Amino acid sequence: MTTRTLIQAEALAERLDDPRLRLFDCRFDLARPDAGRERYLDEHLPGALYADLNRDLSAAATSTSGRHPLPSPGAFAARLRAWGVDRDSRVVTYDDGSGAYASRLWWMLRWVGHDDVAVLDGGMRRWMELDLPLTEAVPAPSPGDFVAHARPDATVDAAAVQRASADPGQRILDARGPERYRGEVEPIDAVAGHVPGARNHPFTLSLDSRGRFLPRDELRRQFAASLGRTSAERAIAMCGSGVTACHLLLALEHAGLPGGRLYAGSWSEWSSDPARPVATGESP
Repeated sequence: MTTRTLIQAEALAERLDDPRLRLFDCRFDLARPDAGRERYLDEHLPGALYADLNRDLSAAATSTSGRHPLPSPGAFAARLRAWGVDRDSRVVTYDDGSGAYASRLWWMLRWVGHDDVAVLDGGMRRWMELDLPLTEAVPAPSPGDFVAHARPDATVDAAAVQRASADPGQRILDARGPERYRGEVEPIDAVAGHVPGARNHPFTLSLDSRGRFLPRDELRRQFAASLGRTSAERAIAMCGSGVTACHLLLALEHAGLPGGRLYAGSWSEWSSDPARPVATGESP
């Protein structure tokens, strides 16, 4: 079952009894932070544990960080062990929307050196369309033996983004919606706009009308338009707080364009410093 990007519901359903499988329910609602956990307790995929964006997949925010800063690799590895993740576990993540929250966990596992992880394509919606099994039972995992092998080059900081914004050999991809990117609206952060030089590539472009990822060829065509002559290895993904940017990196990987890096602080961190430049309007 080894896979590094997506898994289909039909394939996952056939492997629910795999002892190496670790399932994680990442449903979350920014407006109602407890809603995802409540939905998990109502029903979830058999064997799944709940991974909370705020409590499990982020560290505490500060006045200078983004809204969802990454925990340390060591702290995250300890959480994975508590969840029963082993070095040879086959991890699958899912949510009930676009896959953005599931992609955050997907990216974080790869960040700490665990490559055998996939996102359930179509998430809970697809699972329920196929009338596949659900349960209320909450597993009690035994501690796992996962050991982190962190990949610090998978992330960049604000200084690196500042340099990239002036480097035509690099490309910053902003995964937010066009109206937020252009600075027409800003419902969350104090300043509207985008990093100068960044190209808008909304993460929702990667999905069809049912919330499933587009075919690889279509994804490659989309990214070719946004990357231009820049290779994926020279791309930086960002968004509002480092969540939907992970979805963008998943889409790049699934399209056969690996190597992009995450600006985890994203716009919520960038815009917290009034000395950093801000642009508005269309993509360059």
